[in-house]
Amino acid sequence: MSDLPKTIYINEEGPREGFQIEKGDIPTSRKIELIDGLSDTGIHHMQIVSFVNPKRVPGMADAEAVVKGITPRPGVEYTGLVLNEKGLDRALASGRLKVEGRIAMCASEQFLKRNNNKTFGEQEAYNHRVLSMYKELGIPVKRGSIMAAFGCNFEGDIQPVKVVNQLRQIYAIAAEHGVDIELVSLADTMAWATPLSIKRTVGAIRDVYPDLRISLHLHDTRGMAIANAYAGLEMGVDMFDASVAGLGGCPFAGHKSAAGNICTEDLVFMCEEMGISTGIDLEKLLECARLAEDIVGHPLPGSVMRGGSLNKLRAALH
Repeated sequence: MSDLPKTIYINEEGPREGFQIEKGDIPTSRKIELIDGLSDTGIHHMQIVSFVNPKRVPGMADAEAVVKGITPRPGVEYTGLVLNEKGLDRALASGRLKVEGRIAMCASEQFLKRNNNKTFGEQEAYNHRVLSMYKELGIPVKRGSIMAAFGCNFEGDIQPVKVVNQLRQIYAIAAEHGVDIELVSLADTMAWATPLSIKRTVGAIRDVYPDLRISLHLHDTRGMAIANAYAGLEMGVDMFDASVAGLGGCPFAGHKSAAGNICTEDLVFMCEEMGISTGIDLEKLLECARLAEDIVGHPLPGSVMRGGSLNKLRAALH
């Protein structure tokens, strides 16, 4: 237990993860209501929209209106997902988001084609183009990311050596542009990860890049997200993407029951019970989880919002 991190950093992605995939029209005002509620929980970073083609992802057609309508809180960073140059232009034009660059890769070419409409070669060329744009615009680039890092519904298991090779490619691209990579995000985009594969892949990266900070983006289609997060904690991972109430899923994952990212309040509950600080007010977060469920109009998979935290039970017993 002594090797576990003392504190973790959570990137909240529920508003983007959830509202990009929900069927039916969700009013912009209700999206803003959830974002503003989450802003008061102690969360310091939130991805609130995707700047993507509204014909492919209708739930993000109001991205600019959402960004314009929120009430930013001091100390909270608001970001948007950007997959191409047009998306970057839209994010910059919003004038209210923190825009950071990244070198984005995908371990599955078939999924890359479905999700980004790019081949491996086109993805590499895009990274070179966009890094030049970042430099010209003064946008910092410190992060790499690898989608489908543990497995793919179209290609099967992804071996750790493939992820390490993609990371080497990220470093090579960064070197050409004078960029220093400090963090890599590994996304279990289609929920193939298990605690064993988390440890194997993170361990393989640690063997080559022992000082590199690793972030995990874990989906819960097979109920493994919280177990995978624990495995990550055991490997020293201290940064996680999460989604309030378990909102969301990937619209291009090829799985009719693709679930959202690890549930934020469940992750916070586990960590706080383990003595790992998150800086997040769990009771306020549970209120937001119930709000999210009300907004989408159907049950969401979060567990702690139904069972409640143990703090109230402990207080009642004393």
